[in-house]
Amino acid sequence: MSDPYASRAAVHEQTAEGFGTVRVLPLDPAADAPLLHRWVSEERAVFWGMNGLTAQQVAEVYTHMDTLDTHHAYLVLKDGDPAALLQTYEPEADRVGDCYPVEPGDIGIHLLIAPAAGTGSARPGWTAALMGAITTYVLLGLGRQRVVVDPDVANEKAVARFLRQGFTAGPEVVLPEIDLPDVYLPEKKAQLAFLTREVAFGG
Repeated sequence: MSDPYASRAAVHEQTAEGFGTVRVLPLDPAADAPLLHRWVSEERAVFWGMNGLTAQQVAEVYTHMDTLDTHHAYLVLKDGDPAALLQTYEPEADRVGDCYPVEPGDIGIHLLIAPAAGTGSARPGWTAALMGAITTYVLLGLGRQRVVVDPDVANEKAVARFLRQGFTAGPEVVLPEIDLPDVYLPEKKAQLAFLTREVAFGG
């Protein structure tokens, strides 16, 4: 079967020994919406905030994001298979920027890991290796100094995952409600965490 992603140019490609090749592709809202809809509709993705949306509504969310200069979405592949949804954003153009002192070189990310294939599929080290490649892209590929994440405080798995990856916990904050014609986000109690380039790469 042909690779449906072969024609898309990657913004980042990296091979991790013992893991595989990670490619980061700009999201295609129309083509990727059915896949993303399956991911965001699962109970495990409740903190992503898209439970209950139709595939068309998911496509509309990312079509709107595609018009922004400050927010970007990517499909992350591992050996050609979809492995994660990555969103990057400029903190000063996002509600998180109201909740901490933004520094030059900061970049925010949201990350949704794809569900494991099959049942009971343990993947030791899988997420860490994937996040390592993503961290390389956002810090080195985009030339940034620090990554900020803002998982829901109740999303203990995500918080723990970032801390294991070397992030330092920041304050708990309340992200304000956003109610605009194109975007609605409910108020969210978030755990901020930060990863500097120095910590990630030793300089």
